[in-house]
Amino acid sequence: MIRRDGKPIWLGSSKAHSLTMQRKKPAKLVWTQAWRRLHKKGLSETTTKKRTRRTNKIQRAVVGASLDDIKKKASEKSGVRTAAREAALKELKQKKASNKSKSSKGGAGGKAKGGSKFQKVPKHMNAPRSKGGGSTLR
Repeated sequence: MIRRDGKPIWLGSSKAHSLTMQRKKPAKLVWTQAWRRLHKKGLSETTTKKRTRRTNKIQRAVVGASLDDIKKKASEKSGVRTAAREAALKELKQKKASNKSKSSKGGAGGKAKGGSKFQKVPKHMNAPRSKGGGSTLR
């Protein structure tokens, strides 16, 4: 028999020929190789299930911190970390307050001159809209 695409098919029996002419799917016929492949028949003796390898987690040092530092931070309790963060924040606030007090003492006269250099314009008023090119239905 010659298929539509021009490939010749050799059918072993009139049964196979008849079913091919009826356009029956070989995967639905229990006695065909296609059905056996689809339902995984006869493969259990030849192949065994492949073992999957589990990935192992490896810790590496980052540019800013060594591996020892990272392990130390991970083993710390969260309370210690929060205390350290709060201490750092307090220190930063104190620095800012001291910088502000220094700048307010020395730079009071300069700020009034510098403030009137530019006039502030709201962003939506940058440029007037063009009249043409848009929809006429408004």
